[in-house]
Amino acid sequence: MSDDKTTHFGYETVAEQEKARRVADVFDSVASRYDLMNDLMSGGLHRFWKAFTIQRSGVREGSRVLDVAGGTGDLSLAFAKKVGPSGQVWLTDINNAMLAHGRDRLIDKGYMLPVAQCDAEKLPFPDDWFDCVTVAFGLRNMTHKDGALAEMRRVLRPGGRLLVLEFSQVWKPLAPLYDFYSFKIIPRIGQLITRDADSYRYLSESIRVHPGQEELKAMMENVGLEKVEYFNLALGVVALHRGYKF
Repeated sequence: MSDDKTTHFGYETVAEQEKARRVADVFDSVASRYDLMNDLMSGGLHRFWKAFTIQRSGVREGSRVLDVAGGTGDLSLAFAKKVGPSGQVWLTDINNAMLAHGRDRLIDKGYMLPVAQCDAEKLPFPDDWFDCVTVAFGLRNMTHKDGALAEMRRVLRPGGRLLVLEFSQVWKPLAPLYDFYSFKIIPRIGQLITRDADSYRYLSESIRVHPGQEELKAMMENVGLEKVEYFNLALGVVALHRGYKF
């Protein structure tokens, strides 16, 4: 009898090791068209959500920032412009294809930022180092979310902030329309643009099994973050959670 621990992969229950492999396959498949798909799926709204995150981050010139699961580098690029030459922004991701795409994109924009391929549950950074840690649309793909949140808190300096931008629980009257769009339209767009409907079906499923606003707030508080609050965006399609380490 197997004693493998299990977790969610969308609506499926799979062994933890299998989830890591299958999530990697998803992002290997979509990395080259990731930015285009974000624009198409959100109607460009993801740019507003990320700009709101930057605004609420408190990051200024000279700050140290860690962008966890930073993918193609949208937040890293925006933070790099804010912290200036006296600051520091690290772009990290567990997926090599996404990280390489993000690194190349940043270089094309004239920014040579440090990058690290790493697991968010085992961050290779010292305690009390960063002024701000962000994770945008990455937490729901992590197997041990509480462990990842604890690691992000560990590397924050006292007074530092963690910001989690993630899909969340939509306003209930909108749910039927949102479900139709998520499960009928998005996979078709994925098939058309990336030739991979299954990956986008998984992404839609992963949103439904991710903790909602209040549950994620409680998870952040349970790992020691304080003054945790959240901001609903697009009627709860997305929420930005912010917590502090004191």
